[in-house]
This record gives sequence, structure tokens and C-alpha cells, in this order.
Amino acid sequence: MSTDSPAETRPPLRLAEMTTVEAAAAVTASPVVIIPAGAFEQHGPGMPLATDTIRAEGVAERVAAGLDGRVVIGPPLPVGVSPHHLAFAGTVTLTTTTLATVVREYVESLHRHGWRKILVVTGHGGNNATLTTVAQDLLTTHPDLQFAWTPVTPLAADVVSEMGVSEVHGHSGEAETAQMLHLAPHLVHHDRLVPGTTATDQLDPLSRLARHGSHPALAVRYDRLSENGVLGDPRWATAEDGRAVVDAVVARVTAFVKEWLDV
Repeated sequence: MSTDSPAETRPPLRLAEMTTVEAAAAVTASPVVIIPAGAFEQHGPGMPLATDTIRAEGVAERVAAGLDGRVVIGPPLPVGVSPHHLAFAGTVTLTTTTLATVVREYVESLHRHGWRKILVVTGHGGNNATLTTVAQDLLTTHPDLQFAWTPVTPLAADVVSEMGVSEVHGHSGEAETAQMLHLAPHLVHHDRLVPGTTATDQLDPLSRLARHGSHPALAVRYDRLSENGVLGDPRWATAEDGRAVVDAVVARVTAFVKEWLDV
């Protein structure tokens, strides 16, 4: 995966590529561990099942590369909470309980070796509730640990709003496709990029209620929201827009980690 952001000064450090001796030294030299988390789920006809993981890894790599060895990338979480996508072939999901257990056991292993600052970068919104729960539990079970998590696209909502997205947009739509065109263009099937649900009046009453943002949350399956699993019109996505989104996310996460390193 390319790491060509202007802020980068060295290749990102990956725990997976270290020996155990190097890992022991990294506890002090690289006190923040970033864990990329994603999903294994449908992303419409034109993008791969690993889209969310690829985007999370892209952000993690760029943040780590720009922090001059002070951050190490830990083991990824390539499968997330995706039951709402199971009507589409290829989707693999964990339950919230399983994901929470895996995250906690990753954290407990890293904590045992001395790391005290762990950041999960998740490209999949379906993981958010579980990560919030884990963060609360860790306050009790590991009071000396600092656990943070962040989404990807919502961190650059202002940039996305300037892209001219559809009234209904999101999964496999303009913003996600743009990011993939920047991060992994070889995995995007341009000839298969087709619009999905793009307007509120295309949604049935329950789906409209679920997509409304200013009242209680309501979960519905994606095959109810969109026949092809797409929200928005990915045909209008560009690599330039994707770079703008990714650069904004990387800058904001990097600023947070820099301040965190001094705490």
C-alpha cells in the first residue's frame, strides 16, 4: 500500500515485522500502538469486501509513518460487526461479544508487555458501539491503560460535505469510493460502479426513520436500505477527493497522537 503523504518521513513500524527483541525495545521507543480495524463485508458491485480494513490500514500507516518511529502498528482486526450486510454474498461477521473479546485480548496482551497507549482506527461504523463498550470496561479492568478509538470518514465530515454527495450517501458511496481510488485504485472496478439509494424518497418508511439522525437509533438491514448495497453514487468519486479525505483524517489523528505522546 502506498505511503506517499507529504507528512511521512520514514516507513511505518509494524509489530508483525519485528522480532521479539525488537518488540521489547519498541515498548519504550514506540509507546503508542495503532490497531487498524475494519470489516469483511459487501461494498457494492465495484469494491472489495475488505474496503473498510484497507482504509483503516491506510490511515494507520500514514499516521505511523509521520510520527518518526514513536508509533507502532499492531495486529489488525480484519473482520468486524456486520450482520446488517449478511444478505450480500461474501460478508463475514463477528457478534459484538466476539469483537469485544478479541479487542480486549489484543489489549491485554499488549498491556502485559508494557504498552499503555492503544488507539484503534476503525474504517467500519458497525464496530463503533463495541469499541465504546470496551473503552468503558477497560477503565475498570485496566486503570493504567489509555485506550482510544476513532472512525475514519466521520473525522473528515467537513471535507466530505464539500464533495457534492447525494442526499442519501455513505456505505460504498462517494466518500468511501474516493478513498479507495486514492489508497487502492487497483481494487476498484470502475465499470461496476453504479448508484444505489441516493434520495430519501427511495427509502421505505422504516428505512427513512432509520436514516433520520435526530432521534433514537434504529438498526435495519442494508438489503432494505439499498438493493445493491450502495448508499450514494460512487460514479462521481475521484482519487483527488479521496486524498483530501484521507489527508484530513491523517492530520487530525496525528495531531491527537502527538499531544497524547506528551501526556
